[in-house]
Amino acid sequence: MDQNVSMIIMMVVMLAVFYFMLIRPENKRKKEAEKMRSELAVGDVITSIGGITGTICAVKETTIVIETGADRVRIELTKWAVSSKGTQAVENVK
Repeated sequence: MDQNVSMIIMMVVMLAVFYFMLIRPENKRKKEAEKMRSELAVGDVITSIGGITGTICAVKETTIVIETGADRVRIELTKWAVSSKGTQAVENVK
């Protein structure tokens, strides 16, 4: 009987560790990303999940329109495709 109780306690402890080490941080990252995507505004510089960078020139309910490069090409992206806001440091690969 005592062995069963200790086994149950170990399972509960393992589940708690699993929650606090894996599930909770992932939920926090998702909430931060959703907040960032909901606060997108005209003039923000963004990077998409595909690596496309540009400046937002229009914000719609579920999409954004960005201008990329000096040739002013406009691309419409869904908001969930935005990975980060702000300029990204580009690493020189030789």
